[in-house]
Amino acid sequence: MGFLVDSQEGVGKGGSWGCVRTLIRRKQVDSARVKLGGQQLAKELSVPHLIAIGVGSTIGAGVYILVGTVAREHTGPALTISFLIAGIAAALSAFCYAELASRCPSAGSAYHYSYICVGEGVAWLIGWALILEYTIGGAAVARGISPNLALLFGGGDSLPAFIARQHIPGLDIVVDPCAAILVFIVTGLLCFGIKESTRAQVIVTTANVCAMIFVIIAGCYLGFKSGWTGYQVPTGYFPFGVDGMLAGSATVFFAYIGFDSVASTAEEVKNPQRDLPLGIGAALFACCALYMMVSVIIVGLVPYYAMDPDTPISSAFASHGMQWAAYIITIGAITALCSTLLGSILPQPRILMAMARDGLLPPFFSDVNRRTQVPLKGTIVTGIGSAILAFFMDVSQLAGMVSVGTLLAFTMVAISVLILRYVPPDEVPLPLSLQGLINSASSQTGRISQEKNGEDPKVSVDQSGDATKPLLGKEDASAEYSLAKNLFLGNSDVLLNEENRRKIAGWTIMFTCVGVLLLTYAASNLGLPRSLRFTMCGVGGTFLLSGLVVLTCIDQDDARHSFGHAGGFICPFVPLLPIMCILINVYLLVNLGAATWARVSLWLVIGVLVYSFYGRTHSSLRDAIYVTLADADEIYASPSSILV
Repeated sequence: MGFLVDSQEGVGKGGSWGCVRTLIRRKQVDSARVKLGGQQLAKELSVPHLIAIGVGSTIGAGVYILVGTVAREHTGPALTISFLIAGIAAALSAFCYAELASRCPSAGSAYHYSYICVGEGVAWLIGWALILEYTIGGAAVARGISPNLALLFGGGDSLPAFIARQHIPGLDIVVDPCAAILVFIVTGLLCFGIKESTRAQVIVTTANVCAMIFVIIAGCYLGFKSGWTGYQVPTGYFPFGVDGMLAGSATVFFAYIGFDSVASTAEEVKNPQRDLPLGIGAALFACCALYMMVSVIIVGLVPYYAMDPDTPISSAFASHGMQWAAYIITIGAITALCSTLLGSILPQPRILMAMARDGLLPPFFSDVNRRTQVPLKGTIVTGIGSAILAFFMDVSQLAGMVSVGTLLAFTMVAISVLILRYVPPDEVPLPLSLQGLINSASSQTGRISQEKNGEDPKVSVDQSGDATKPLLGKEDASAEYSLAKNLFLGNSDVLLNEENRRKIAGWTIMFTCVGVLLLTYAASNLGLPRSLRFTMCGVGGTFLLSGLVVLTCIDQDDARHSFGHAGGFICPFVPLLPIMCILINVYLLVNLGAATWARVSLWLVIGVLVYSFYGRTHSSLRDAIYVTLADADEIYASPSSILV
């Protein structure tokens, strides 16, 4: 059993490779339980609570506006098919989330999974991007509530002066006291406990769903009464062609990106192996069904070219003489925004807590209140930050930055599923306090192994193993050439060797991701020279298809059955489904636009600096000792480990 203390001294002596080792060190599944003992979040959530969180976080007021814009500009009457395709694309990520959430049920969501499967560097960037996503997302949602509240009272100037929007001439900004007050109310509710805040989520989500059901039922009545005039258009069902329908799918895909909030509550679920997959799947199915039914109704009531892009549902009912329905629809939009605000602020304190537990952020954020059993300090800081942003800034121009965090998380979750299936971590970090037990187990294991091999047991055990074994491993050039040659010639015996199988799988996953990036970038960037575009598409497509074929042909790792908490949901159609998920999400990431990426890059650069000067040196893995999974179980089973 080889091991190595991964300390900062080792990093300094190792030079550049020591820095790389720092970025790829991985934690174990139950690291929070091992290190914090009883300081855990309250296990209060069941399937209905998770469905309420998922539906409430996903269905925002955007659906009340999105249907008009997408139908007018992209899909026409084919809007329903666009929602269906986008729902199927979102389901690919949901399947990946469901497996990882049930196997690794701890706070942190995609950050937690990336830290276990990929490494500390990638996990930090994912966590840092999610912080940005939830902060801007919460502020943007809060800013959208006050205009809808004003509609209930007759217009934009009908709200009381102390909560109405005010323009400050000297600073040329529009402050929104109502948005800040709502953020503080939601923050206070979250501080009372997960059970209480989830009850509120259930109430507002139920009101939102009831408003959408009203739209569906009343819309059916009007549609049959009027003869569904929206479908009787001379341009046909696909006025913008199949390309327009697919473009509409890419736009409405972002209406499904709230279910990751369910995964962030994994540590608070009573039975995570069963309830998390059911909650994620049921929430996504309910959202897709509601989206499709509402879109069927609205595009049937009014021709797509006559829709109001700002208030498509209200104007559709008004055109049939039901002006009073606008009040019900406005109430639905307000409750949708309130439930989305709850879903936006809820995950961030748990992300901060997970990162602080791992030492990447100050321990201030890891404190769990003993009475409410929620990360109280992190929740308060999150609420203050979102309230300040909602009060002072119109964050609509920053909305694209929200999508970056979500799509990066979706992509990394799919990659983590591939790693878990083909090259799961075979070593786990143990605290330095177990050094004596590790030495004892190492000496005993080495002595037994040497006796079996006829060697002198007095020879010292090798302790030069790599502390943070990388995904691709290390091997000399001749061995790599021999491996590639045997694989090319179809020598299947090479695949029987477990070490070679892991190397093949690791390299294949890496080249598949490179192929996806080349293919999506070349296909999306029309400014590239024609020959360069075709070359990049060809190379990327070759990498992608080759990776799919190789991963399909080689065996998955046997350790996948026992990795983490076994017995939960298993993602189907691996490797096809995760690779398709990666392809879709990277394509959407590439097409977000240069301005969005410039803003996000600035935030990520700040994150790199924070990690370099704080997270890297305070990581809980800086003094970790890496041992094999079997030896770790033996060490923890030892009676002496209880006293450590």
